[in-house]
Amino acid sequence: MGEADLNFVSARIKPVTVGIVGPESAGKTTILGAFYLLLGRGALTNGSSYFSRSYTLAGWEAVATNLRWKPGQPPSFPPHTPSAAARAPGMLHLGFRRDDGSLRDLVFADAPGEWFQKWAINEQAADAEGARWIARHADVTLLIADRQALAGPKMGAARNDFQLLAQRAVAESRGRRLALVWTKGDVEVAPAMEAQIRKAVAADSSSVPEFTVSVCPGRGVDPAEGFRELFGWILSTKRAGVDFPTTDVSGHDPLFRFGRR
Repeated sequence: MGEADLNFVSARIKPVTVGIVGPESAGKTTILGAFYLLLGRGALTNGSSYFSRSYTLAGWEAVATNLRWKPGQPPSFPPHTPSAAARAPGMLHLGFRRDDGSLRDLVFADAPGEWFQKWAINEQAADAEGARWIARHADVTLLIADRQALAGPKMGAARNDFQLLAQRAVAESRGRRLALVWTKGDVEVAPAMEAQIRKAVAADSSSVPEFTVSVCPGRGVDPAEGFRELFGWILSTKRAGVDFPTTDVSGHDPLFRFGRR
């Protein structure tokens, strides 16, 4: 769905918007595809939240189709998200109902890495409007660290690019929820490199949670567990409450609690 469709989703309550921020080919769309496939198996959430609805099932299917086994065709990674001329990210919706009967709507912004790389260098870049949209509207930001790039022959450039992007993302989060997500978790990265990545994210705060995800099994760990932990953290997001000012106005209508101007 596009930006105009959010009015329909927000008619009842504003959804939690999740921005996945990272460089090109870091695994951002693969995270979304893994969420959807685990959801279809009933293995994404615990017993306190249940899938309720989605207005973008066709979009989810398009994202996840490459990750499925097909006769004569082994699974592969989703195709690169095109930047084209779009100025706002495509969005995917999921709704969940909790044990107490309340609904929680999530909107995931799927954007190409080129937007974020240009935004990291120049916040006002003309072709980084989509990245600025995510920075303004995201209630939750997943900052992606590509372990394969950080262990490859161009690890120095990958580290520098991440540090620049992390500086921008942390500054723009303005106290909203942000997590460091290591993708391709089956790839070994030098401890010194990991320390530099953590330092870049925690420069202003030491409370940034970390998650590691991978579609490949490694070290005897179930690959699905990392995605479940990450999604559980996203689903636990709560909006800040609103404090109405107290006045001496009689009655219980909250409109009059603000007094007269």
